[in-house]
Amino acid sequence: MEQLDFFEVPSPCKGICQVNNKGYCKGCFRSRDERFYWYDFTNEQKRNVVRLCHQRYLRIMRAKRQQTQETALEPETLPHQPSLFDDS
Repeated sequence: MEQLDFFEVPSPCKGICQVNNKGYCKGCFRSRDERFYWYDFTNEQKRNVVRLCHQRYLRIMRAKRQQTQETALEPETLPHQPSLFDDS
């Protein structure tokens, strides 16, 4: 069944407009084509793009959180300090 569209789907643009290493905007997580053709999309297509952007955001946040946890688990690499109790 088709849903009636009463309101236009607003652009997810946050005004950051920089691209990450995967080609997605760092602000709204849209691809180049999704940004370029936004105003040509139907509301259903726009909702799908917003859903994809949310999935990309979650994936990036999960990867950052995992990376932070891994670095927190790594032992610190401080220079070795001789002990006061060593004979050497």
